[in-house]
Amino acid sequence: MADSILLLIVRSKSFCPRYIPTARSKPSALWFRAIPLIASLCAISQAQSVPDDPGKVWHSKDEQGLARDLAAHPEATYDIDHQRKYTLAELTDLAEQHNPDTRVAWQQAKARAAALGIARSALYPTLAAAVLGATSRTGPLIGPDFHLQTLGYYEPFLHVEYLIFDFGGRSGGIDIAKANLLVSDLAFNDTHRKLIFQVASAYYRLLNARGQREAAEVSLKNAQTVEEDADSRLRNGLATKPDLLEATSARAQADYDLQATVGEEEIARGELATVLGLPPQTVFEVQDIGDLPIPTTMADTVDQEIDRAFAQRPELLQQIARVRADDASIRQARSAYFPSLSFSGDQGWIRAYGQQDAYPGVYAQGKVWDYELGLKWTIFDGTRREHQIAEAKADKQAAQAGVDALRNEIANETWAAYSNMKTALRRQQSAAALLTASSESYESARQSYSYGVRNLIDVVSAQKVLAQARSEDVFARTQLLLQVANLAFRTGDLIQTQPPKVGP
Repeated sequence: MADSILLLIVRSKSFCPRYIPTARSKPSALWFRAIPLIASLCAISQAQSVPDDPGKVWHSKDEQGLARDLAAHPEATYDIDHQRKYTLAELTDLAEQHNPDTRVAWQQAKARAAALGIARSALYPTLAAAVLGATSRTGPLIGPDFHLQTLGYYEPFLHVEYLIFDFGGRSGGIDIAKANLLVSDLAFNDTHRKLIFQVASAYYRLLNARGQREAAEVSLKNAQTVEEDADSRLRNGLATKPDLLEATSARAQADYDLQATVGEEEIARGELATVLGLPPQTVFEVQDIGDLPIPTTMADTVDQEIDRAFAQRPELLQQIARVRADDASIRQARSAYFPSLSFSGDQGWIRAYGQQDAYPGVYAQGKVWDYELGLKWTIFDGTRREHQIAEAKADKQAAQAGVDALRNEIANETWAAYSNMKTALRRQQSAAALLTASSESYESARQSYSYGVRNLIDVVSAQKVLAQARSEDVFARTQLLLQVANLAFRTGDLIQTQPPKVGP
């Protein structure tokens, strides 16, 4: 037994060994042999583990390290002109240049392009330069004695490998890589399509919030005017105290509604800034809704819109590309039934040194080569190839079914977007007529009240109807513009008018 005692003490938060000597303890070989094991156990004890208590928040040095790493990557931003009123097209361009989603999709497409290059490299031979150097001293037993000999050599050489033909294995892999690259490119386009719609949606929500705030400000002014009229008539003995209280209540309600719209506008502005890749507190100006043309009719029929969606939607084209990839997978799996012919070889120069027993050492050198031509044909593999082909065929059938399902989904989305746009168009026309009628009714009620023909309740009611009509008119216009963008999003028109880009 060893003359020392080694104790491993395990605690709840740390693990470390302690060496407890006895009265007779002396350093021994056992202790020194145990040092590497003890060091590894100490390292394991310091590794990250689960939190100690499920009822407490977990914090550790590892978390602090992550926080430092995050601080080393500050939030990306860029300068914009705070005095300029940006149009939707300009906002879209800013988003496409700076939103991180486009960079992610771009890098993924570049990775698929590199994968295609890797697949194509299998068509070419592989050439490697290598150097071998070795020395050995052995003693072969000859008779009753060992005859020691020393050997050493140095060998630089070139090694080549080349798959001459494989009946479609490599070409199938290349076709798969091509299809995957096409899928990634279309996904890149779809990222732009979604981003453009996100910008348009956030832009129109901001316009609606701004319009609601402006309408609320006008309604507050109208309510203040009615309150002033009631106060003036009360002082002149032409109105009662309840009339003034009713007007004051209407003014207070208008002020309350205004404060809500101010907050909604701030939130909408932050959402648009985030889509643009800016901090949400960034201040910038956008084009007013009054400067935007409002459509009055539907440009195409629903059948034309659906046909265009089938031809342009990137995700449908992606699914078709996946069917191509599955076709290539079937061809690649079938190639395993055929033989493959490959070539490999080495050629180089060797220099060696040898010495045996007391004989003098000698040097030798010369050219060396080794070539091999191999024909490989798998005769039996336990039905592995059959199942690989069956798997590839099933994947293809699933991809084809996905095309049909996606086609139905796109048709339904386009139909719904077309119907929503028609509804928004009718609502906008009705809202405009309602605003005109409400404005005339309010002016008439206020004028009649000044003549004493109508009471204050009629004026306040007309003012509330006018405020609601203003709000609905703003909402109807922005909703119509949003539905126009939604229809273009569903048909894929959003990415058909964009200029080609060389970057993300």
